[in-house]
Amino acid sequence: MNRCIVAIAVAVGCFSLSTAPGNAQSAEAGQAVFKHDCAICHDIAPGKNKIGPALAGIVGRTAGTVPNFHYSDANKNSGLTWDVVTLDRYLVNPRATVVNTTMSYAGLKDDQKRRDLIAYLSTLK
Repeated sequence: MNRCIVAIAVAVGCFSLSTAPGNAQSAEAGQAVFKHDCAICHDIAPGKNKIGPALAGIVGRTAGTVPNFHYSDANKNSGLTWDVVTLDRYLVNPRATVVNTTMSYAGLKDDQKRRDLIAYLSTLK
């Protein structure tokens, strides 16, 4: 009888842990990731290019189209649109997603930080 109760308690505990909302994204946390990983090269103000192009309105934008920014041919000709899925793939390894890009970022391997960053980028208009 005690073994049965213990087994049920363990099963309920495991179910509770597996359904916890650990994969939710946070734009606020993403802003911190942006400041740490991206702000040195990118600005969020429209038209304010730095080493990298301004990221205002990036979600939904065609790659290589920010005015007055000199893109690599690889980026301009990539045919990509920066949606959530493409940004996620790109942020893991920019050079694997756009071969010959001039983006020197090594990539953001942490899944949660990437989700948070994309949530933040999605707020930029």
